[in-house]
Amino acid sequence: MAQKRSVYTSFIILDAQSVKNTDPAESSGYDGGKKVSGIKRHLAADINGLPMAVHVTTANVSERDGANALLALNKSQFDLVQRVMADGGYTGNNFAQSVQAMINAEVIIAKQSDLRHGQVTPQRWVIERSFSWLGKYRRLWRNCERKLNTSKMMISLAFLRILLKRF
Repeated sequence: MAQKRSVYTSFIILDAQSVKNTDPAESSGYDGGKKVSGIKRHLAADINGLPMAVHVTTANVSERDGANALLALNKSQFDLVQRVMADGGYTGNNFAQSVQAMINAEVIIAKQSDLRHGQVTPQRWVIERSFSWLGKYRRLWRNCERKLNTSKMMISLAFLRILLKRF
C-alpha cells in the first residue's frame, strides 16, 4: 500500500538559535556572527511550528553543519518531506546537494533581500514562533545544563508541555 503524502509532513523549516551559557555549562563554543558564547539549538519544524527534530551543538558549529547532523541523525522522520525551507545561513550548493542526497528534498532559501522588497514568506516565521515558545520557559533563556544532551531533553520537555497544554 502506497503512503499518502500529508501537506503537514511534506514541508519542513530549518533554523538555529544561539544561546548564552551559564557558569556550570561544560560545552561551549563561540558564534562569531551573533557574538554569543554558548550553544546552538538546531530545530526542524513542520508547518504548524511543532518540532520534528532537535539537535544541540556548541555555538561554533555552523548552521549548515548542524542541519546536516540533524537530518542525518533523524533521517527516518523525514521520509515524506519534499521541501526544506531555511534562511540565508543555509545557502550554498553543497548544503542543497547534501539534503537532496540524505532525504531527497528540495531546499528553498528565504533570502533577506526578499523580505526587504515586501515578499514575505509566512512559513519562514513559523520557526521563529517555535523559538519564542521556548523563550517562555525560564530554564531555556540561557543554557544552564552541563551536557548538550540534557539541553536537548529540556527543549523536548518544553515542547511536550506546549503540546499537552493544547489538548
